Amino acid sequence: TPQGTLAEKLRSGGAGIPAFYTKTGVGTLIAEGKETREFDGETYVMERAIKGDFGIVKAQKADTFGNLVFEKTARNFNPLCAMAATTTVVEVEELVEVGEIDPDEVHMSGVYVDYIYLGEHFEKRIEKRTVKEANHG
Repeated sequence: TPQGTLAEKLRSGGAGIPAFYTKTGVGTLIAEGKETREFDGETYVMERAIKGDFGIVKAQKADTFGNLVFEKTARNFNPLCAMAATTTVVEVEELVEVGEIDPDEVHMSGVYVDYIYLGEHFEKRIEKRTVKEANHG
């Protein structure tokens, strides 16, 4: 599944939309065995939404209601996975009281969160800056 289609499958699942049509994948292996339909002279392939029993996501911060703040690229798919799940568990680095997160900074409403786990000892290999030592020889 192409990344954009995957994102839309999750978003649709969270929004209660069972399926949607996309041009992505038309005429390729991706479309084999899937329903296609023509709109305005263009062919589209139908993709089914994704709903999950559980969504396990990671956020930078949450308040005790479950309002979430994501860091960097975690904002791309984590909210969609949480929305598409029947039960969402979120691991956070920081847990604060309701009202301590500015409403304009909330990336996902707590209505999608069922359980919050305050984690510890996070290894952030991707977020480390590495530089090559200068060769003075």
